[in-house]
Amino acid sequence: MQTQEKIAIEKQTQAEKRYYTPEEYLALEEAAIEKSEYHDGEIIPMTGGTTNHNKLAGNFYKKFPPTVNGQDYEIFINDVRLWISQNRRYFYPDIMVIQEQPVYQGSNKTVVTNPLLIIEILSKSTKDYDRGGKFLFYRSIPEFREYILIDQYSYHIEQFAKKSNGKWELTEYDSEESILTLESLEFQIPLREIYARIDFEVKTEEQHEPTSEIKE
Repeated sequence: MQTQEKIAIEKQTQAEKRYYTPEEYLALEEAAIEKSEYHDGEIIPMTGGTTNHNKLAGNFYKKFPPTVNGQDYEIFINDVRLWISQNRRYFYPDIMVIQEQPVYQGSNKTVVTNPLLIIEILSKSTKDYDRGGKFLFYRSIPEFREYILIDQYSYHIEQFAKKSNGKWELTEYDSEESILTLESLEFQIPLREIYARIDFEVKTEEQHEPTSEIKE
C-alpha cells in the first residue's frame, strides 16, 4: 500500500507544471537553440515558420522607411522580445515598429516595451490566438496604436487601428491591387509588394506546419 501511494505521489509530482520567474526564463532563453515565449510563469516553445511566413515579414521590413515626415522610427523583426509587464508576458512579434527610441526592460537590450505598431503573419495553428488573446495583451501597452494581421495563404490583411476615442477600428484588404495605408504613421504599401514572390500553391508547408497549444 505504501509503495502504491509513493508511486501515486511521484506521478502527481511529475505531472505538476514547473513555473519560472521572468529572470529564469531570460537566462534559459539566452542559452536556448529554439525560441520560447513566457506566459505568466510558463515557458511555451514557439512553432517553426513557413517560407511564406518569412518572406512576408521580410517584404514589409525592407520597404519600411526609417524616417517619416522628419520623425524617426525603429523596426524590429522576429528576434527582439516584447515584455508586457501588466500581463507578465514575453512575446516575439513578427514585426514591431517603435517611434523614436526603444524603451528597454531595464538594462536588457534584447527586450523592448513600447511598440507603436505590431505585425503578425497568421498561421493555421496561431491565427485564432493572434486575433484574440494575444491582441488583448498587446492592447495593454500604452504606446500601441495599430495591429496588422497578414494572411500567408491568400491576399488578405486585417488592420486594427486605435481611434482618438479609444475604440479599435477594423479595415480589411483582400486584393492584390489594394494599398495598405497605416493609421499610426504616414506610410502606404501595395499588397502586391507585401506578397511579392509568395507562392500560394505551396502545399507541403501547409500540411506540415507545426501546431502548439497556446494558452491565454
